[in-house]
Amino acid sequence: MTSPTPAAPQARDWWRRAVVYQVYPRSFADADGDGLGDLRGITSRVGHLAALGVDAVWLSPFYPSALADGGYDVDDHRAVDPRLGTLEDFDAMVRALHAAGIRVVVDIVPNHTSDRHAWFREALASPPGSRARGRYVFRDGRGPGGDEPPSSWRSIFGGSAWQRVVEADGTPGQWYLHIFAPEQPDLDWSDEEVREDMLETLRFWADRGVDGFRVDVAHGLVKDVDGHLDVHVEILDTGVEGGNHPLWDRDEVQEVYAQWRRDVLDAYDPPRSAVAEASVHPDRRARYADPLGLGQAFNFDLFACGWDAGEMRRAIDGGLAQMAAGSSATWTLSNHDSVRHTTRFGVPPREGVGSQEAAKAWVTSDGRDPVDLDLGLRRARAALLLELALPGAVYLYQGEELGLHEVADIPWDAVEDPIAVRSGGEEKGRDGCRVALPWTQDGPTFGFGPEDGALPGMRQPAWFGVVSAAAQDGVPGSTLELYRAALRRRRELTTDDDALTWVDDAPDVLHLERPGGWRSVTNLSEVDVALPAGELLLASDAAPDASDVAQGRGVLAPGTSVWMR
Repeated sequence: MTSPTPAAPQARDWWRRAVVYQVYPRSFADADGDGLGDLRGITSRVGHLAALGVDAVWLSPFYPSALADGGYDVDDHRAVDPRLGTLEDFDAMVRALHAAGIRVVVDIVPNHTSDRHAWFREALASPPGSRARGRYVFRDGRGPGGDEPPSSWRSIFGGSAWQRVVEADGTPGQWYLHIFAPEQPDLDWSDEEVREDMLETLRFWADRGVDGFRVDVAHGLVKDVDGHLDVHVEILDTGVEGGNHPLWDRDEVQEVYAQWRRDVLDAYDPPRSAVAEASVHPDRRARYADPLGLGQAFNFDLFACGWDAGEMRRAIDGGLAQMAAGSSATWTLSNHDSVRHTTRFGVPPREGVGSQEAAKAWVTSDGRDPVDLDLGLRRARAALLLELALPGAVYLYQGEELGLHEVADIPWDAVEDPIAVRSGGEEKGRDGCRVALPWTQDGPTFGFGPEDGALPGMRQPAWFGVVSAAAQDGVPGSTLELYRAALRRRRELTTDDDALTWVDDAPDVLHLERPGGWRSVTNLSEVDVALPAGELLLASDAAPDASDVAQGRGVLAPGTSVWMR
């Protein structure tokens, strides 16, 4: 079994230092004009991705789905949503990306299916205790007539984590577990058929040329339901000792990934990669990056930081410590589940509230609370150079190369994220980072779709045109050109040596040195700081005079990063 990926040095471990670009297919580009992004739309923009200089594209779910959770409610794990294209369109997209030297990573959703999946429909039509129900987590209710849920557990999206079904004879019946939305029933990973079917799913996509997999909710899957039904458990409690939470990060889940590695990932040449989305205690993260398992795990520590040198230094040191222990480091600032960091860095800090939570509150206010978007973008550009200077892999989110801000003023009656409804309006949700991308400066959809095509469900704001890809292409100092230059320089500067040395020369400055003698300096203070003498390579904003820097007279403005040697 071989991949059509072009031969490249270190192809077996390309993912260790890759720059991976996340595509949210439904909002990336619309080729057929129905208002929904699709696979042919991605293919049409391969030139943009190649010019950006990314090593791989990670596709969020493109499977058949009712979109109860943005596509993570999967009807069929081995098919393409007809609204997004066909398997032939998928194959053509993979060929185009590979021809451009870009690898392909797809999202795998093993924790649950949708409630429209053939297995779940069969389970509803079958009696309690049947083989069909054994693939999911069905339990009898408590109280008279089983009218109460089996436990007090709450869903991540709000409300009970249990949903009662109506049996085939029309009577109220059992309850099924859904850690997320009711439309996402959890699979029972103690069932051998569930395990074997997911192996077939991995083979199906690997055989089509997929180079790797991003594993959704990798710390879920294996659960101890019956041993904890009488215990109230906080659904997101990371304080529970590793391996003992009934729903998360149980030791047995590593046996699942060891089988994936042994039976599928390493059966291909080169081996297929995998990266875990595992929201676990940092001390447990390396387990998911074990080379005998998935091999890599997301580090969300930097992602959670505000514009604070101490926070960022601790997050980076934590990632480096895991790297030293044999794990592969990953860095990210935004994704499809978070407020864009261009906005987050401009939201004023709030006492006792984390950066992400403060940004979510700004979104829920429809963007009416105070925010400095210009400052946020300046800091985001500086954070990019810091992130790209770190050893390991970097994951970018679509649109961040345009400096896009979060769209907070989506009308509440147009919001699609189930979080908004199930939280009772306490959170607006994640739609604001999933708005259709702007490719051109004008037109009804700013080039997202054909001129005569349908409008996307969540309308793009009028200001999207001035930050579109066309508006920034070739413009010196634009965010798009900064990203292109930074990725090009990173490739020139990066070696096989992952060492990093901190240079502590000023408060609230993150100054690091990498092998080859090049440095990254980020000023997180409120005042200008002196730069060491050297050659200026790249600056996130208006660069200090190169001759001043060469002679040791250079200064770095607040909210700015430079690379130099």
